[in-house]
Amino acid sequence: MLACTQAQDRGQEYVGFATLPNQLHRKSVKKGFDFTLMVAGESGLGKSTLIDSLFLTDLYKERTLPDAQERVTKTLKITRHGVEIEERGVRVKLTVVDTPGFGDAIDNSDCWKPIVAYIDEQFEQFFQDESGLNRKNIQDNRVHCLLYFLSPLGHGLRPLDIKFMKAVHEKVNIIPVIAKADALTPSEVQRAKQKIREEIQEHGIEVYRFPETDSDEEEEFKRLYNELMDSIPFAVIGSRSMVETKGKQVRGRFYPWGVAEVENAHHCDFDKLRTVLIQTHLHDLKEVTQDVHYENYRAHCLQRQGAEPERAPGSSRTNRESESGLSMDTLPVSETAKLIEEKERELRQMQEMLQKMQQQMQQNPGEQSDPL
Repeated sequence: MLACTQAQDRGQEYVGFATLPNQLHRKSVKKGFDFTLMVAGESGLGKSTLIDSLFLTDLYKERTLPDAQERVTKTLKITRHGVEIEERGVRVKLTVVDTPGFGDAIDNSDCWKPIVAYIDEQFEQFFQDESGLNRKNIQDNRVHCLLYFLSPLGHGLRPLDIKFMKAVHEKVNIIPVIAKADALTPSEVQRAKQKIREEIQEHGIEVYRFPETDSDEEEEFKRLYNELMDSIPFAVIGSRSMVETKGKQVRGRFYPWGVAEVENAHHCDFDKLRTVLIQTHLHDLKEVTQDVHYENYRAHCLQRQGAEPERAPGSSRTNRESESGLSMDTLPVSETAKLIEEKERELRQMQEMLQKMQQQMQQNPGEQSDPL
């Protein structure tokens, strides 16, 4: 109360806590940001085109498209593309993890296992670095977001989509997107979204949840939150080309009936997806990765390390067990029974020897006393 009264008496004076956001801003800008984005989905859905459109880069300069014969025998592999993007003094080290070959084989059973293994490997590497001595220079290669591309020609989720998302939804933030949304009419897009949302809920799949707004938040944030929730899964269009429409150059795709504009909110959800990934929720995606997915993995590792049984101090072993290095708990049932029989036979022999010694002492009591 005294501190409050003194602060009120000073009127306009202040301690200086109001400068903390500026301090954090300068420190963050100086350090830069790391963000790892994974893209997954079958070939031909425009994954690389969308990534180039989102970040205005060309990450796939040396990419070669396989022909039909190569795609039949092609297996899934994981590739990493890194680029540093700077905008108005803010640097972002972007890493895009691509999964070419996913869902392209004739038999796609367990084709997602390499992806799950990759996500776990990044968690394991971070866990080891965090437990080491050089903790100040830890490189964070954990996957912060997974864009999962759904075909616009399917009726809801395929079995492969369901199995894959259920395999990774507890390890990474999943944002589902409907690729090539210009192949659907507006009413078809809405029906597809509703169908996918129902199936996601039916199968218990956890996708990325936007942080809820508080009651005292500004109306603009509340409106944005409602729009984003209603837009999942995002129906997107990607394009590397600039086309002319109505006297201006726009990024889009040219068709005989007109132009599908990438950045037009009436044509697709590209702007909303870019807003989530870059403008509003990039930091939250990293926080959820750290506080939820990584902490779950870390807790599992610690439980696994502590699950090994410890032998209580003072516990004894027979000479036979010590010499052979075997424990009664680790031997088969037949060998354990043999050891028990041998121990019982040894005990009987010792008891017989003691009885003979006692009988001899009783028969010759004078021999046991010293002469005077």
